[in-house]
Amino acid sequence: MVEFALVLPILLVVLFGIIQFGITYGNYVALTDAVRAGARTAAVSRSSADPVGDTTARVKDASGDLDASQVNPTVDTPNGWTHGEDVTVTATYPYSISLLGIVVKSGFLSSSTTERIE
Repeated sequence: MVEFALVLPILLVVLFGIIQFGITYGNYVALTDAVRAGARTAAVSRSSADPVGDTTARVKDASGDLDASQVNPTVDTPNGWTHGEDVTVTATYPYSISLLGIVVKSGFLSSSTTERIE
């Protein structure tokens, strides 16, 4: 019983750490999927009136369980919206890993995808 009482707090911290890491990784996967969807939208919307706006809206719409107001997408087309050029869509999302109410690590998740404009 004494050994269990000594080991239990360590096991709980490890368990909560695994759960927090899993949540953060799930957010990263959702962000990556949203950026991929936005890049695909950017690749096919060069004739759109506002391709950057369409791409930004698509990233936020595809963000799934993430808080769309905190997803910050950017669209980069170094040579303009011409056929055959590359468009890069990048998005960031804040995260924090806390154990027992103490923030251990925080920052921004970032994902980027490049597609060729059709």
